[in-house]
Amino acid sequence: MTVPALVARRPRFAFRLGAAALLGLAVAACAPPTTNTTVGVGAMGVQGYATYGTILQMRPIRMAGTRSGAGAAIGAGAGGLIGSTIGQGWRERTVAGVGGALIGGLAGAAIEEGTTGGTGFEFIIQEDGSPGPITVNQTNEEGLRPGDRVVITRTDRVRIARAVGAPPPPAPAYGYGTVAK
Repeated sequence: MTVPALVARRPRFAFRLGAAALLGLAVAACAPPTTNTTVGVGAMGVQGYATYGTILQMRPIRMAGTRSGAGAAIGAGAGGLIGSTIGQGWRERTVAGVGGALIGGLAGAAIEEGTTGGTGFEFIIQEDGSPGPITVNQTNEEGLRPGDRVVITRTDRVRIARAVGAPPPPAPAYGYGTVAK
């Protein structure tokens, strides 16, 4: 029997299906934002240090979402409950509940991974006083571009932000510490 036929014959099924869809959306809305300006409570009061640099290049990257198992567990529970309402006898309801739990678990895991992932950028930065460039992967809320001066902070993780009032980049040294004029 198809879902539209079940909805037409069983209004309770339509209500439960709608409630499960709303539950899935509510769980997706609870996902933490994937921004560079969000820090965990464990990062509060942690000492770090900051340096300056210039963005040389940047490229878009795809950030993989988390797979904590919470999405799969919630999806399996919701799918099992909804599936167990399908059928007439206890055998049909048991089979439908197990099938609903499997499908719900797969859907919940996919929703969790999709809502916690996102897009970001790999920034290649020439850090002042460093012989080679470094890379930092993060989101780009500030609209940073190649050539921008940035402050590089190192605490619980490495972050970059626009360096307002930063010192100019050091002049390149030639020879044994002499500066070209």
